[in-house]
Amino acid sequence: MKRILLFVLTNILILTMLAIVVQVFGIRPYLANGGLNLTSLLIFAAVLGFGGAFISLAISKWMAKVAYGVQIIDPARATGREERWLVERVHDLSRKAGLTKMPEVGVYDSPEVNAFATGPSKSNSLVAVSSGLMHGMDEREVEGVLAHEVAHIANGDMVTMTLLQGVINTFVIFLSRIAAWAVSRFVNQDLVWIVQFVCILVFQIVFSILGSLVVMAFSRHREFKADAGAAELAGKDKMIAALRRLQGQHAEPDNQPALATMKISGGQNFLKLFSSHPPLEERIAALENAR
Repeated sequence: MKRILLFVLTNILILTMLAIVVQVFGIRPYLANGGLNLTSLLIFAAVLGFGGAFISLAISKWMAKVAYGVQIIDPARATGREERWLVERVHDLSRKAGLTKMPEVGVYDSPEVNAFATGPSKSNSLVAVSSGLMHGMDEREVEGVLAHEVAHIANGDMVTMTLLQGVINTFVIFLSRIAAWAVSRFVNQDLVWIVQFVCILVFQIVFSILGSLVVMAFSRHREFKADAGAAELAGKDKMIAALRRLQGQHAEPDNQPALATMKISGGQNFLKLFSSHPPLEERIAALENAR
């Protein structure tokens, strides 16, 4: 799993850094006379929560390139047949999907058979494929994968996920501070600040991990939408062929933690609740049963 986990982990890191900054500088407008003003706390949580989510979105494409060493293909300088074909297919599918700005296209070196799409908007996106996918699938199957990634971009899944993450962040910040404040009531007055500081960080991370279950559930739902979109763009037979090829691969996830919502293949070894993708057999059945 790649894109979604990278987004979630980046989001948790940003929230943690924001928590440290506001605590160090004493930015706590929700505290009044030793108590909590819940309305002020909710507003504070919403500002930080959506701010953290949109920062994560803004750097998502850059993070993907850095984390996976994605080599961007310059359409004007693509000389090899494989590079030219890859860029042309992504651009053709993007135009068919109604995108006015073509995504960047890149390849990352990995034996896994996979691909992902990311970026802060439809006009600023990236489609990256692994070297393992290019060597492990035929062109018909690769086209199905590319159509799936383009469908994610056309559906605006990154922005939708960011809005969902913003809501989750708001509740994470809100609940973590209530819990930290409650714990601090039981310690010596001299230790209140440090106890609140530590508890906020701990509760925020724990609640963020629990909140990621909602993000993963959303991701699984959107995978079916992207599969259906790919079937319209490239043909149902190509999308099914790609998924069947993935079924036979059972590639072990690589040891880099991160990126996945719009990856074509999710981790089959993860607990279902923490998986960003539905089982491949369910996705194939949904396409076969579609009219």
